[in-house]
Amino acid sequence: MKSDDIIRLLQGSNFFKNLADENIRKVASLCREVTFDIGESVFDQGDFCEHLYIIIKGQVHLERSMDMGSRKGRVLIDALGKGRTFGCWSVLLGEKHILMSTATCQKPTTFLMVKGQDLRRMMMEKTTFGFDMMERLCFLLRDRLQAAYGAMDRF
Repeated sequence: MKSDDIIRLLQGSNFFKNLADENIRKVASLCREVTFDIGESVFDQGDFCEHLYIIIKGQVHLERSMDMGSRKGRVLIDALGKGRTFGCWSVLLGEKHILMSTATCQKPTTFLMVKGQDLRRMMMEKTTFGFDMMERLCFLLRDRLQAAYGAMDRF
């Protein structure tokens, strides 16, 4: 995928929209395109992960396995489509982390994938960019936590 295409996709994503052009170009240089088939897991609950994912096309369900003694099953946390972002802990922590959900493709899905440590390094080099990204990550986490609590209430 060409650099200009990656930049355009990042600008159209919920997470990176309205980011300064200079910073979008730098983030784009860190991105790699990956594709998964329908039913394929991007990652599984309990795995280690070190990437941030931006959906270019397709759909992903974030689900969590629950075991509450007599009640066991999976709950849908969120259904994510084009432009949505997930997998942000590695950017915040600067290391691999244990995943708290499973991400499964509901359609053939293409992502831009960024290694969390690379994005974190960029954030540390330019503090205004870093603060902007931290604020975006906080909003992303808030939304994900609210969705997870809502899913558990339905369980």
